[in-house]
Amino acid sequence: MKAVILAGGLGTRLRPFTEIIPKPLLPLGEKSVLEIQIDRLKKYGFDEIYLATNYKSDYIKNFFRDGSQYGVRLSISKEEKPLGTAGPITLLRDELTEPFLLMNGDIISLIDFSKLYEFALEKQAWLTACIKKHITPFAFGDIFFKGDHITNIEEKPEIVKYILAGIYVMRPEILSLIPADTYFGMDTLIKAMLGQSIPVVKYEIQEYWLDIGRIDDYKMAQELYETHFKAEEGE
Repeated sequence: MKAVILAGGLGTRLRPFTEIIPKPLLPLGEKSVLEIQIDRLKKYGFDEIYLATNYKSDYIKNFFRDGSQYGVRLSISKEEKPLGTAGPITLLRDELTEPFLLMNGDIISLIDFSKLYEFALEKQAWLTACIKKHITPFAFGDIFFKGDHITNIEEKPEIVKYILAGIYVMRPEILSLIPADTYFGMDTLIKAMLGQSIPVVKYEIQEYWLDIGRIDDYKMAQELYETHFKAEEGE
């Protein structure tokens, strides 16, 4: 099975760390973020992996080479200009001839990739997008009123939203919707599909998931790595 990891981000929110090391190679425990992703993809049967790169592409290429040390076939694609979160897969049109998984290079998760893939195949949609429940504490009491009279108060309620989790399963037909050599994001792609009444399926991640795009998130990931990932690797 095939997977694409978007590993071309500049990592501006993680500076100064990313001034020397590309974001996907930042360490978590004894491994880099990208190594953890590759190991988990391999665990669930994804043995042909493409790294879509831009920033410090040669650094990533020299680090991973052909992927044989990880038990996968690994290839590098390099965009000459930023292509967003959907645009980079247009550089792999000739290779992506079967349903494939796409994921951001700055997230870690204990998701069962094989269950996700099987679910997506069953639905037969061009795009299956993973979502994750995100709960944000609200720092103030929420006041309800009618005219000049307060009718209720809810003390520090939680704000519950569902967010795109940066993991997708796509059918090759979707490439017909993404223009070549153009910056094109996943949000733009999804809106285009909905505008054309092309079904988009959601898959809710129940397992641990973390976006490490900011310094605080990266520090949290370092603290939680032993609990959520190293413990599972030892099973």
